[in-house]
Amino acid sequence: MPKTLFEKIWDRHVVKTIEGGPSVLYIDKHFIHEVTSPQAFKGLEKRGLEVFRPKQIVATADHNVPTIDQHLPIKEELSRIQVQALVDNTKKHHIDLYGLGHPYQGIVHVIGPELGVTQPGMTIVCGDSHTSTHGAFATISFGIGTSEVEMVMATQCLLQSKPKLMRINVEGTLNKGVTSKDIILYIIAHISASGATGYFVEYAGSAIRSLSMEGRMTICNMSIEMGARGGMIAPDQTTFDYLEGREFAPEGAEWEKKLTEWKQLHSDEDALFDKEITIAAADIEPMITYGTNPGMGVSVTGRIPAEADPKSLAYMGLQAGAAIKGKKVDYVFIGSCTNSRIEDLRLVASFVKGRKKADNVEVWVVPGSKQVEQQAIKEGIDKVFAEAGFNLRQPGCSACLAMNEDKIPAGKYCISTSNRNFEGRQGPNARTLLASPLTAAVAAITGEVADIREFI
Repeated sequence: MPKTLFEKIWDRHVVKTIEGGPSVLYIDKHFIHEVTSPQAFKGLEKRGLEVFRPKQIVATADHNVPTIDQHLPIKEELSRIQVQALVDNTKKHHIDLYGLGHPYQGIVHVIGPELGVTQPGMTIVCGDSHTSTHGAFATISFGIGTSEVEMVMATQCLLQSKPKLMRINVEGTLNKGVTSKDIILYIIAHISASGATGYFVEYAGSAIRSLSMEGRMTICNMSIEMGARGGMIAPDQTTFDYLEGREFAPEGAEWEKKLTEWKQLHSDEDALFDKEITIAAADIEPMITYGTNPGMGVSVTGRIPAEADPKSLAYMGLQAGAAIKGKKVDYVFIGSCTNSRIEDLRLVASFVKGRKKADNVEVWVVPGSKQVEQQAIKEGIDKVFAEAGFNLRQPGCSACLAMNEDKIPAGKYCISTSNRNFEGRQGPNARTLLASPLTAAVAAITGEVADIREFI
């Protein structure tokens, strides 16, 4: 019987199916951070339980960490307490921690792939909704709640109902200035912020296959923003080339064995999906959001729809029917688990080299990991940013969610390469416009929403 990519991985991990109920799903890798793990550890201790398989857990500090002066004590009390709790809990339970000061520290969804921990065919969970990022490597990866974090710690399994399956095909050649971030913002605007609710999405088509692994991670990262349980992409030579030689990737005979297995991870030709959508790559332009969910997006040359939610527009200080291009911005944030990898920083640096930021804009560039930061310094990207007036900070989630010291002031407009633009997401009453690294870069230089195609 033909199977989808999702079904092939799911079926291999089902320990038991409960009649008329969920399945007991085995979890290969469990990523944890300082925000959703303390309560789970406390729950285990109350029940007198040990972590069942600590070597299948990888921990890092990312959400609460400052992005300047990381060698100093954390100023915000709650952040300091949460990060310290992670240090104490991982030490007590013998879990590998890549905390502040460690050369592998970084955003959880950046370090997993770059270290080779994330590998095709796995099931991966984390107490973070953007765990779907790892699906770029043909994994079933999704975010879980704190009680589920505790369940996986205790059993290495999780109760899960099998989702419906959707395939989104993006076919053709991308236009000049269009990136993977524009693809996913276009898809979400096309089907809405709830258009994939109840589904696990496989992305396919020639435009998807043309993307780098960094680009594929950006696509899968934002699957959750259209309501999907997760997103995934079949592996190919691009996947294998990315993984080979990474710190925790297989080596030698084990690599060859795994490679043979991974090459079988694709949807069979006659596999059936509950829903299928095809999008022409030629229809996608550089995108930007105007509202308070990621589905409220238009081309940078477009106008805010007449039917746009009035409450959302009131919060954003925008008007229906108005052009978005030319809108003045105050902050530019380049970072988050969506767009903070070395490829993103290289792309921004290639555009801003020899240019200066606009006087009215403050620019924060936050690498996704210590490895990204060190690579940027090695390549001289840090100097390019310094000459342009950009502030290259240290790794962390930063202004993606304002759970740390990096907050956008009330009423200010921020073009952000992150994944969410809900009210208060980047700080109380902050106004967020989601865009690609290229669109963010041109806004930093011009001081307003601009069309990158006019500059390249």
